[in-house]
Amino acid sequence: MRRTLPFIILLLTTTSCGSPMGDESAPPGPSDEMSESADTSAPSAPMSGGPASRTAGPNVGVTAAPGVAFSYRYSFRLPADHIATVQEQHARTCEELGVARCRITGMRYRVLNEHDVEAMLAFKLEPSLARRFGQAGVETVQRADGMLTESEITGADVGTSIQRSGRSIAEMTAELRRIEAQIERRNLPPEERTRLEYDASQIRQSIQALQANREEQRETLANTPMVFNYGSGRRVPGFAEPPSFSRALEQAGRNFVEGLYVLFVILITLLPWVLAALLGWGIIRAVRRRMRSAPPSAPPATPTPDVS
Repeated sequence: MRRTLPFIILLLTTTSCGSPMGDESAPPGPSDEMSESADTSAPSAPMSGGPASRTAGPNVGVTAAPGVAFSYRYSFRLPADHIATVQEQHARTCEELGVARCRITGMRYRVLNEHDVEAMLAFKLEPSLARRFGQAGVETVQRADGMLTESEITGADVGTSIQRSGRSIAEMTAELRRIEAQIERRNLPPEERTRLEYDASQIRQSIQALQANREEQRETLANTPMVFNYGSGRRVPGFAEPPSFSRALEQAGRNFVEGLYVLFVILITLLPWVLAALLGWGIIRAVRRRMRSAPPSAPPATPTPDVS
């Protein structure tokens, strides 16, 4: 009994101290919440090797930086009869976001022939939506048997310019107040007053120009421009279409028709001159024929001398 008593006491102590540590119903700590949020927010790795991964382009996101204005440009290659539908889908997606978050600023659609079509759609987006909107646009093109041929993201550091403009405006405002204080003096000579008023007007114009430029730069930060370019046939780069006899015969027939058209234009252009030349030549031949058929005139009779 004396030998087993220490083991019983140790067992009771371990059970009473270890039950809170091993309780599975205890709330997670801050470290657990951060790990779970990191797992849920981590993007899944894209699968490589499929057709979509070869035509979607690189999934590279620009670094969000305060004071940097980004602009996006995408170029797509599509079948000619799918361009109008995809362009309408992109426009509808922008309209569903609302005018405050997405606005269409330009549109173009031009048909060169049955194979070559080019189009454009320009947007102004809320900066936080730009990258997701571009990825959704690429996915829409891929579902329409198209591909991404070019993507470009450029950024301009307008935040530094805005800060520099603010400092310049503050300095000019202080200088303007100093000049205005000098102008208010009573014993100021007229020439000096005229010069100071001219300097004050120049400073006011400079301040207005800097303020307008600063507002434009703030506008670029608040709205991200994005351009979608669409094309088919030979208007855009992409995978080369395999040669076929049907396309060769079609191109030969098109060349034959174009050649006939050129010959017809040349004939119509030269026809009046040819008719004028033939008419002139006919008049000249008729005059020559009449001159040849006219009888020669008899010589005048010479008087005989009187012998008697």
